[in-house]
Amino acid sequence: MLEQLIAGFVERRRKLGKIEVIRHKAREGIGTRGWQSTSFDRFEGDKAVVSQLTGALTRAVLIMVLVATPSMLLMDVTTDTKQMVALVALFLGLLTFVEYNSTYPSLVEFRYAPPFNRIRFLMLFATVFYLSMIERGKITPSTMTEFTDAVGTLIGVSMDFPYSPVRLATLMMSSGASPEQVASVRTAAGMAYLISLVSLAVFLIALKSGNWPSRGRALNVWTNLPTFDPTTGGDVVLRLQRDVRVNIALGFLLPLLTPALVMISSSGFEPLSMTSSQTLIWTITAWAFLPASLFMRGIAMGRVAEMIQERRKANRAQIAREGLATA
Repeated sequence: MLEQLIAGFVERRRKLGKIEVIRHKAREGIGTRGWQSTSFDRFEGDKAVVSQLTGALTRAVLIMVLVATPSMLLMDVTTDTKQMVALVALFLGLLTFVEYNSTYPSLVEFRYAPPFNRIRFLMLFATVFYLSMIERGKITPSTMTEFTDAVGTLIGVSMDFPYSPVRLATLMMSSGASPEQVASVRTAAGMAYLISLVSLAVFLIALKSGNWPSRGRALNVWTNLPTFDPTTGGDVVLRLQRDVRVNIALGFLLPLLTPALVMISSSGFEPLSMTSSQTLIWTITAWAFLPASLFMRGIAMGRVAEMIQERRKANRAQIAREGLATA
């Protein structure tokens, strides 16, 4: 009897020891997994910070290169002009770095909805680059400069009819401008207008093919439209649709209104002579880029309004299904 009691006690102690070993291993595993999870989260956070910093620095460098492109390609740029361009490029690069390095955007729209801003940047860079190449070809011609000038001349002459944007762009010049200067403005306007139309077509293709906005990523209206407050004044969809009409109307009218505004503002002063290559490049770039950018903004805001309407319909359908299920 005593031997049976001793054997039973030893068996229970052995089982309790196994249980304690299992518990100890489980606690060690949980502690290790918790430490590993914390370390992984910390690593992911550090990786996100480094990625955001690198992206902001890259964008700042690209903006600086964009601003400095005419000064690097043109041959007749003075030292004072280069210093001024370097100062402007540094300021815009710093502004871009601060904007993209911040957690929440304050000025740049559709920051988390690529490739909207990438298409706009490529459109702006291509316009500045090709207009700079056309102006460079006047001093040091090459095959590329001659080809670019031929394309711009062909488009400019084709669109030079009464009340066309290209014809109105030539009206910004003074009455004493030479035929060569008028031809330069026409060529630059034709090339810039061609680039803006191609960029709009690329964005529309990305929109219709379902690549904008990204299907696997939710679109946050507040972070992608920082200047648009969805909490004030009426229905969000109606306000977005109103902004769509305003942006598209401005994009259509701006190439027509800009020459008239220049002529009105220059009354009493000497009109634009476009004798400086830098003046020609940046004036024509702004003339072509701003309307195309407004068109893209209007189309993008229209797409956002459609997405909100689709989400509302899906929510109503889900509520109706749940109501029928509980009835």
